[in-house]
Amino acid sequence: MPPGPFAGLGAGARGRTVTLSGSVRLPEAPVDAALLSTAGEGAGLWLGVRDGKVRLRAGALEAGTDVAVVEVPVAGLPFDGDVHRLTIEARPAAPGGVRLWVDGTLAGEAELAGALGGSVWSDGPAGGWLSGHVAVDDEPLGDWPAPEGGTLSLARGAVETVRPEEPWIFRYKDIRNWWSRPHHERIGGARRAKRTEWEPRSKPIWFTEFGCPAVDKGTNQPNVFFDPKSSVSALPHHSTGRRDDFLQLQYLRAVTGFWSDPSNNPVSDVYGGPMVPLERAHAWAWDARPYPWFPGTPELWADTANWTRGHWLPGRAGARALASVVEEACAAAGVGSVDVTRLWGLVRGYAVDEVTGGRNVLQPLMLAYGFDAVERDGLLRFQSRNGRVDAVLSGDDLAVTDELDGAVEQVRSAEVETGERVQIGYLGEGRDFAPAVSEAVLPGRAARMVARTDLPLVLTEGEATGAAERWLSETHVARDRVRLALPPSRTALGAGDVVGLEGERYRIDRVEMTEHALIEAQRIDPEVYRPRHAEEAPARVSRHVAAGPVRAVFLDLPLLTGNEAPHAPHVAMTARPWSGGAALYDSASGDGFGLNAVIERQAAVGVTETPLHRAASGVVDRGAPLRVRMWHGAPLSVPWERLLAWANGVAIGSGEDDLWEVFQFAEANVAGPDRYDLSLRLRGQLGTDGVMPEVWPAGSCVVLLDERLRQIRLAPAARGTRRVYRIGPSRHPLGHDSYVSVERTFAGVGLRPYAPVHLSAARDGDELVVRWVRRARVEGDSWDGLDVPLGEGRELYLVRALSDGAIVAEETVTAPLWRLASPSPGPLSIEVAQVSETYGSGPAARLTVPK
Repeated sequence: MPPGPFAGLGAGARGRTVTLSGSVRLPEAPVDAALLSTAGEGAGLWLGVRDGKVRLRAGALEAGTDVAVVEVPVAGLPFDGDVHRLTIEARPAAPGGVRLWVDGTLAGEAELAGALGGSVWSDGPAGGWLSGHVAVDDEPLGDWPAPEGGTLSLARGAVETVRPEEPWIFRYKDIRNWWSRPHHERIGGARRAKRTEWEPRSKPIWFTEFGCPAVDKGTNQPNVFFDPKSSVSALPHHSTGRRDDFLQLQYLRAVTGFWSDPSNNPVSDVYGGPMVPLERAHAWAWDARPYPWFPGTPELWADTANWTRGHWLPGRAGARALASVVEEACAAAGVGSVDVTRLWGLVRGYAVDEVTGGRNVLQPLMLAYGFDAVERDGLLRFQSRNGRVDAVLSGDDLAVTDELDGAVEQVRSAEVETGERVQIGYLGEGRDFAPAVSEAVLPGRAARMVARTDLPLVLTEGEATGAAERWLSETHVARDRVRLALPPSRTALGAGDVVGLEGERYRIDRVEMTEHALIEAQRIDPEVYRPRHAEEAPARVSRHVAAGPVRAVFLDLPLLTGNEAPHAPHVAMTARPWSGGAALYDSASGDGFGLNAVIERQAAVGVTETPLHRAASGVVDRGAPLRVRMWHGAPLSVPWERLLAWANGVAIGSGEDDLWEVFQFAEANVAGPDRYDLSLRLRGQLGTDGVMPEVWPAGSCVVLLDERLRQIRLAPAARGTRRVYRIGPSRHPLGHDSYVSVERTFAGVGLRPYAPVHLSAARDGDELVVRWVRRARVEGDSWDGLDVPLGEGRELYLVRALSDGAIVAEETVTAPLWRLASPSPGPLSIEVAQVSETYGSGPAARLTVPK
């Protein structure tokens, strides 16, 4: 029966002896409450705590002489916050009585001369186990304060006693007695006098499989296995389902340690070997699938999610108990007198990469695993924090001294001394040991103050987050401190002990021995030391990707944001498959290469499958969609607001020279695998209208201009000079076969002036008057100024007049106006280009003047 109401005892057991057994958590601070209740017409049962005693009552509802009562002081029972097994035997018929066992030990019994009041068990109104209780006379009715107990089992009949010489027959794992004694069959419960053919100690026992799941309370049922896809999936009794690798380690140590002891593993006088040969003991489970690829590649195996809480040993067998690591660190520091028996935890990996003292080695462990180091009687003792009270102090226990202001001095630190957010850096278990960060934040705070520490430890995400939460909570709770004095009779208390005082718990940090013991302690919250239940993210490892050649698309582009180096080109890296990064080396002569850049992200690069014809700039190009096939990356549609804020920029060119047009698109529609149709375009952006050809043919290269594009290093003096570049996977050295070499020369298009606009020409008598408006390549988008910034050292233009392709006039002017005297009466072509003192002439604006 699960916790809650149940039907009572009457059905099928009216006058019979019954045995009830269930598991329950006995809280450290018991209060009056009911564990079990049954009532109705007839005899009932009640079990619970009342007035500081565990009370078991059986009989009629009303108090009287026909009620059997067992009372045991709570101080004599294990109220320690752990789960314990309670067993009740109740007999309604004469002689009526009850017996109570706790963890198999008889705690108390009571017997009447006659039957219990009511004589038979009631069959209504009902009963309750841990909660949902019914009223039984004046007994407490409140629910049990720790309701996570297990199910309650009901059996008809008394607790069976066995022959004193054969108690082992009812013990599931009494291997030694089964092996060393003769066997007698029991048919119908009756023991036969004749022995079986089994000869005691005649054969060894092989453990063909022993193991424990890495889950909370896994040792309660080491044989069960949690698999949501299986019909027999189960968690061990009372398990929360929390991952617990340390418990699995302790199980294996306990089993192998027990059977390694000759006093537990006798030698047979028949075959001369041990009862349990450990060389024939097989721990479960070693998997042929190698760790970390199992469980780190769920696309290969469907059961990888079960590894976290399963029996698997690969990936865990190399971990060490925290106690052994601390002991080794102390030994390396020359400290031999240490006690690590109170340390609990599992160290998956710890990197000490420099020569340092023992304190520096221990401090990361103390933060991650939450333990103290205290000196007691000349022995350095390490103990995990658990928040359990070692002694409760009242005013009568304290000493009076002039060194304190009152019996207890209380101090609260200013809140500004504590952080509001803490971060712990660590190496991720099951993540290729990649660096990771977990953090904890005080709820409802702006988290202006951040404390961070990096631990050279391999941790799971749950362990790191739990450590951060414990660190943050301890920091804030420990703002409250007390100072008090204890008499010599209480000097057994020392640093690391937890005392209860005025309803709070304090951990002793410092003891100063004078005529009294002066104690300094900080407040603690025991809840922060409870194991944290968190769903562990499944392990994930990077799959091996064969390194192939990397294609580098160099782009000598105009200024995109204005924050770039105007003379330096950009590069877009792509490869199939992408091996995680690309390296770019450069040299002026083809030897002595130096690392220029490491690009970690693959750029969005593709080719056109349809031509793109010339179109006017400054207006939306509503022509036929441009179809592109992407080698990597997927273009997306954006609203007009984002488009006008410089989204969806694309460079189109041959990919073999420095001629690139920049355009934008508003719509991207899927046209097939890796294929997209780009439409509603803004052409010739950033001054590239001046270099736009009549048509970009199919097969042209396109690159999305986003954060994956990288500007490389190039000295201003190297602009216009030939340089040699080598490109390849960053995980391989420069001389690897996957590297390719290219030679390129860059003009520094970011310095190139834009072509002028609004070019006009009119004949004025014997003169041709040409006018235009300049454009700015830097900071030219603002509407606030009287004119756009010049962007060059001085204003300069190169103007030409051509007739039939031949230059008939050419002049350099310093204003957007040119007068051509005595022009040819025939048609003329006018070209105007702005001149940069650094770059030279930019692209020209053109106009044809008729006759």
